Amino acid sequence: MGKQFDELDDTHRGFIERQKLFFVASAAPTGRVNVSPKGMQSFRVLSPTRVAYLDLTGSGNETSAHVETCADGRLTIMFCAVEGVPLILRLYGRGTIHRRGSARYSELLPGFTDIAGARQIVQLDVDRVQTSCGYAVPLFEFREERTGLVRWAESKGDQGLEDYRREANVLSIDGLPTGWPPNDEAAGPALPGPD
Repeated sequence: MGKQFDELDDTHRGFIERQKLFFVASAAPTGRVNVSPKGMQSFRVLSPTRVAYLDLTGSGNETSAHVETCADGRLTIMFCAVEGVPLILRLYGRGTIHRRGSARYSELLPGFTDIAGARQIVQLDVDRVQTSCGYAVPLFEFREERTGLVRWAESKGDQGLEDYRREANVLSIDGLPTGWPPNDEAAGPALPGPD
């Protein structure tokens, strides 16, 4: 049976820190629901009611479009144990997007490893934590992180990543604006890239 909590406790935090994979679910008022897998140790617990993850440049930018389009910014993040004791942990709340180059992004970035291709930090203000058994989740063994996305981002360079974002990350698959490029400057200067 599931259990609900108003905030993350130390047990929840320890479970999150051990996971190599998490999923982000988002939706606008209409259109498709998006579920996106994430990894690369990009997740951080900032407080008992606030978490964030470093979001990398990819083929789309659905989470950003949904958070920007949905008045309440609703977002769900799910962790599930694929090793050890079974458990599913979901975080429900309101998302905020902090794009690379913004003051809040710069403020949060020292808490992360600045991975090549990082485009924004997605913050979730948590209003509900829910755990459930996870008995049906199969067991897997972690081998290693994949390096293809980082190698791709490094090969693009700062300007190449900016050009790619302007080409592939401006609209969601449903045609919703993602907030990229920042400040609605489609022809503006490139944002600072990863170090």
